[in-house]
Amino acid sequence: MSKEFRFGIVAGSAPDAAAWAALARRAEDLGYSTLLVPDTLGTLPPLLALTAAATVTTTLHVGTFVLAAPYRNPRQLAHELTGLDFLSGGRLEVGVGAGRPDAEEEARALGMPYGTPGERVALVRSLIGKVRAAFATSKMAVRREGPPIMIAGAGSRMLTLAAQEADIVTLALPADTPEDGLRRPVEILRERAGARFGDIELSMNLFQVGDEPAPWVPGNPGTLSGGLAAVLRGTPREMADTLLRRRDELGISYITVSGFYADALAPVVGLLAGR
Repeated sequence: MSKEFRFGIVAGSAPDAAAWAALARRAEDLGYSTLLVPDTLGTLPPLLALTAAATVTTTLHVGTFVLAAPYRNPRQLAHELTGLDFLSGGRLEVGVGAGRPDAEEEARALGMPYGTPGERVALVRSLIGKVRAAFATSKMAVRREGPPIMIAGAGSRMLTLAAQEADIVTLALPADTPEDGLRRPVEILRERAGARFGDIELSMNLFQVGDEPAPWVPGNPGTLSGGLAAVLRGTPREMADTLLRRRDELGISYITVSGFYADALAPVVGLLAGR
């Protein structure tokens, strides 16, 4: 049975605190399910930003997109996440990954060891275990079972881990992945998750909605080419039909997008959210 559609905004900066609060309230008003903050040294510290967003909203979930496991002390992070769950009234979702391609330099700047790919995947597994254990024993956490865990991945190691541990899996595919490039990682996940595949919420991030490129797209004002999985174009109805087809064929029901495109995707959110 298909899961209901939901949508998230990914944002990590604002001109000032008032603008950040306004962004969170706007996301809630537009019908988005979540506000997600990346984990980089060039964006707002995710746990602080999410706490601020949670205090000015009432239904909006807040989540990390995604925490780089090599950056952090797992036990301290687990404790802080239970506090954020308390402050958000149980609206926290925890995304975690092994680190972006440029994460090694940031880990070095933070004084943290980066490790080999295998060591980082093991660290993600360990972090998930410590988070769940912390929630199970915390007096602060709203949910003793712990928050939904999102794992971002596309390679064999991370998809195997996601198949075993994740509640949500976001397909961390390059921006130039063609439409049919979605199939293989979903097939791997389905194979390795077995009976629990139906319990996993599948997610993907859009890089562009419509014809207007984001300011950070290389070659702006050019656009990403058509035929790419992460580019959604057409009328709201046409875009909604594309997402419906992907859900029917692949099970992808949780769509995230940069805050730059929050208004552009809003009509599609209105058509599909919760359906």
